[in-house]
Amino acid sequence: MDAFFASVELLRYPQLKGLPVVIGGGRRTVDEALMAQHGERALRFIPVAEFPLLKDYVGRGVITTATYPARQFGVGSAMGLMKAARLCPQAIVLPVDFDEIRRFSRLFKSTIAEVAPQVEDRGIDEVYIDFTDVPGGQREGGRALARLIQRAIFEKTGLTCSIGVAPNKLLAKMASEFDKPNGISIVQEDDLQARIWPLGVRKINGIGPKAGEKLAALGIQTIGELAAQDRQFLIGRFGKASGAWMHEVAWGRDDSPVVTQSEPVSMSRETTFERDLDAVRDKAELGAIFTRLCQQVAADLQRKGYVAKTIGIKLRYDDFRIATRDQTVQAYTADAQAIRKIAGLCLKRVPLDRRLRLLGVRASTLAQAAELLFFEQKPPIPPVPIDSTAIEKIANYELF
Repeated sequence: MDAFFASVELLRYPQLKGLPVVIGGGRRTVDEALMAQHGERALRFIPVAEFPLLKDYVGRGVITTATYPARQFGVGSAMGLMKAARLCPQAIVLPVDFDEIRRFSRLFKSTIAEVAPQVEDRGIDEVYIDFTDVPGGQREGGRALARLIQRAIFEKTGLTCSIGVAPNKLLAKMASEFDKPNGISIVQEDDLQARIWPLGVRKINGIGPKAGEKLAALGIQTIGELAAQDRQFLIGRFGKASGAWMHEVAWGRDDSPVVTQSEPVSMSRETTFERDLDAVRDKAELGAIFTRLCQQVAADLQRKGYVAKTIGIKLRYDDFRIATRDQTVQAYTADAQAIRKIAGLCLKRVPLDRRLRLLGVRASTLAQAAELLFFEQKPPIPPVPIDSTAIEKIANYELF
């Protein structure tokens, strides 16, 4: 999807189309403030001058996405909002409406499935589609069906997407970035040298920052330069599996199938604080945040029909060091209070002598609740009862 989070906002505020807009930051209060100021006036009629500007943002949030006019100033995803304010101070900043994002995500994916049922979900705004066997799927090299999918998504959602058509997922992923927004790019095996090899190695899905830095240190900047390396050389530098994989993908080879069903490995929620919090002085605030994260993880598990056996926490300190701890218990659960208790046991195993900038809660070792009950033929796992006194004892024991 094209600038998905921002595009959803532009449906709500069409007066912002064509302007630099970034999405990120704190909780969603913009709509409430605008409505309070303008009363019954519809959101689409609120003057542009009334929207908050990036130059006035104070905090440590990061950008989820930005409109294409904002990207022209060098603003992009995962960039800190304060840094982005120096590049594009005139940009409008809006927080994420996660409920609306999830609704549109489900809508565009179900629309695709009506046209081409072999769909692999790759996150909130991206899918892989195998239309090898879809009637008419090979017309114009796949362009006809790609146009049909684009049109169907736009009619259902008002949003645009960019599609890469290729013999495999590796090349299709790269091709989908060639002609954004609202583009269709077709890449065949014969196009490898002209269209793929000039790209930087980081364009390969799976080569991250560390691998990119290591390749750069070896004088390997482009995919073509990677393809020119001997397989054994790459294996010697990156290990047998990773080195062999790099050689294959540099030559455009990828035989991974489109997986239409997959089980989640984990579910997690985390939040970055607007300011660093102290485990003692900010105990009440941290405790409330911690409880809310546990409740959100529990709600995610219950909504998707899963239970978890391992609960973990993630902390990021003010010096950006990260600490994680996990605790595996005997019984599966999706109960918020039980998750709060188990996560609390993890907290006492991490040092809390520095201020915190991020807190997260994670559930893993998942099982489908219905199948678990069916095969075990046992009654549902009861929630772990924790009264307010017990919660207070836990909070005191863990500092928050």
